[in-house]
Amino acid sequence: MELYKIDILIEKYFQGETSIAEEKELRSYFSSQNVAPHLEQYKAMFGYFTEAKQQEFTQEIPQQTKKQKVMWLSIAASVVVFFGMIAFFMVNTDQPVNQKELGSYDSPEEAFKETQKALALLSSNVNIGVESMNYVHEYSNSKQLIFNK
Repeated sequence: MELYKIDILIEKYFQGETSIAEEKELRSYFSSQNVAPHLEQYKAMFGYFTEAKQQEFTQEIPQQTKKQKVMWLSIAASVVVFFGMIAFFMVNTDQPVNQKELGSYDSPEEAFKETQKALALLSSNVNIGVESMNYVHEYSNSKQLIFNK
């Protein structure tokens, strides 16, 4: 009867359904000398588990703080940001501002022509996007035909 119970416990163990008490029973069975021949293959596995449970870690772990590394990284990041800001302001403050670059025009006809150019550019880019959406629509239709059968 006990051998039948051990077989059931082994099946439950490999399905992950055993309780702690049942696992203790399995460990004690496989640590004894009288193990059934067809269960001999599991003896090494349960023996390893009992040995691994008794092992202790005796090596000392060095307590190194990462505070110094963080401090140096924050200083380096601050220096990079500081030099980036200096470079940005030096490049942008030396150039005189041209009225044409600001988009202001003296005559309404000239402003109208420039607005038409800008809207034409915008329209061409939007049309490219709309054409790309046609491909997505075709892909969607094809996917619907294939996967809804």
